[in-house]
Amino acid sequence: MDENFDGNLFERGSDGYEEARLGAVFNALVPDRFPDLIVLAESEADCVEAVRLANSRNVQISVRSGGHSWAANHVRDGGILLDLSGLDGVKIDSARMSAAAQPGCKGNVLDLALEEQDLFFPVGHCPGVAIGGYLLQGGFGWNGRVHGPACMSVEAVDVVTPAGELVRADADRNPDLYWAARGSGPGFFGVITRYHLKLYERPPVIANGVVSYPLDLLEEVFTWAHEIGPDVPRYMELMVFTHRDPDGEPEVVVTGPVLAPGEDEAREALALLETCPVYDQAKVAAPNVPARLADLFAGVHLSYPDDHRYAVDNMWTSAPVAELLPGIRAIAESLPGAPSHMLWMNWGASPARPDMAYSLEDETYIALYAVWEDPAEDERNIGWATGHMKSMEDMATGIQLADENLGRRPASFVADENLGRLDRLRAEADPEGRFREWMGRP
Repeated sequence: MDENFDGNLFERGSDGYEEARLGAVFNALVPDRFPDLIVLAESEADCVEAVRLANSRNVQISVRSGGHSWAANHVRDGGILLDLSGLDGVKIDSARMSAAAQPGCKGNVLDLALEEQDLFFPVGHCPGVAIGGYLLQGGFGWNGRVHGPACMSVEAVDVVTPAGELVRADADRNPDLYWAARGSGPGFFGVITRYHLKLYERPPVIANGVVSYPLDLLEEVFTWAHEIGPDVPRYMELMVFTHRDPDGEPEVVVTGPVLAPGEDEAREALALLETCPVYDQAKVAAPNVPARLADLFAGVHLSYPDDHRYAVDNMWTSAPVAELLPGIRAIAESLPGAPSHMLWMNWGASPARPDMAYSLEDETYIALYAVWEDPAEDERNIGWATGHMKSMEDMATGIQLADENLGRRPASFVADENLGRLDRLRAEADPEGRFREWMGRP
């Protein structure tokens, strides 16, 4: 342990280095990239010291909060990897409907603390996702169609700048940093040590519905899902999956988690699942099941298990469903083994958003997740996710950074004018290029 750090430092080749490098990534498909130094921060002061060390060594720095970046953007060759997973504290002020949370705080842990006080924040869908990277890239989470991307509920951030200074950024102080911190993702030029969050009253009714169909009804189900999009209330997340059932056969599954203002609203929303024209041919139908958010987390975890290899890619689109269906059919017919899957979500027409780096979303979100354990399947599964999204990219308006695959397939992730502003702000704030950018960009 260095005398200037509260946490641990691991030089490449030292005892504990490889454990720290592998532990910095949720995806078991850890890239062959090796930082020169890994800093496991235990305090805010460590973050300041790490940036100052990068400056003194004239090397670049990358930052990890929870490691759920599928592409492991934060693991680079050379330089410093600053690991913030140990900074996981949170303080809730129920009277002010606010919370101050460190970047390593996991969303599902934050939610349990909020549940005790009947409060809510739109944390990520997957358990184990720390808020740091999640909020930087936008934040596609529970009830996000109501509250918007979670970064909209960030009121301020504490940031270590490239100069090694700890500052507060909000709408009045350092507003350019505040603008960039909401949507720039792994291209952000600073270390956020604390998020100041706006909280909400907890939705009083949480429930879900699940209906599965045989693959030969794929076109009918997706066409229906697209057509009812405008009728889906914003407190419902209508999603359609293609995956393999317990017998290994591809199937189509519709889910409709609701975080609703009341029982009547939940019941009315879930009744939409029964309007599918082939509902009477469903394999399994459970259109209304009461739940806690912890139950929804557990269900999501089945699709994203620990200690597996992942290849992921995605697209936003407003293309007509008839044009999307051939690609969706090809995806479903070539599915890797379970729990690999394709996700379709009716995001809908977006309300007005504040001015922030986050600036790209569309009517429909489609994402591919290849999930496996055997390294011998790496090439095939990476090709499945990347190849299918590449074949459909002429219908895409861009991607979401949560499921980015920029190193293998560059694509737009913010509006062009916002990317230009990010580049200008970076040049001003980080002229030495101390902080890494995205691995790939259009």
